[in-house]
Amino acid sequence: MMFYAMLAIVIFCIGMSLRTLFLPYKIKGKRVSFENFLFLILIYATIMIGFGLVFMLFELQGEPVLIEAGTRAAVDFWSRLETSLYFSAMTLFSVGYGDVFPIGIGRMIAVIEALIGYTIPAAFVARAVFDSEK
Repeated sequence: MMFYAMLAIVIFCIGMSLRTLFLPYKIKGKRVSFENFLFLILIYATIMIGFGLVFMLFELQGEPVLIEAGTRAAVDFWSRLETSLYFSAMTLFSVGYGDVFPIGIGRMIAVIEALIGYTIPAAFVARAVFDSEK
């Protein structure tokens, strides 16, 4: 039960972070600004940490979702957290290095995260353009 509650909270936070991209909100009326840059960084950080926690929650539940260097991810909590956050960052920002890869339900989670990672810049630019036209 705790697993599902934590998973719901993490997914809610990810959704609320993504929602901010689509709400009409203008930061200082400029297309390019330090505030807009920080806004984008915070969205990426929220998504990266959120998906890292999703991978971690599945691992803690006993459901293997990540393989590192040919074996299941590390056993201790901090190593699992590090691997989950690392994999999340590599999935969100690139196609990864291949040293950690998903298995099982982790594959679908990684696909969703990669799709979000590719669409965030487009949504951010579209939002800046639409905001400037208003």
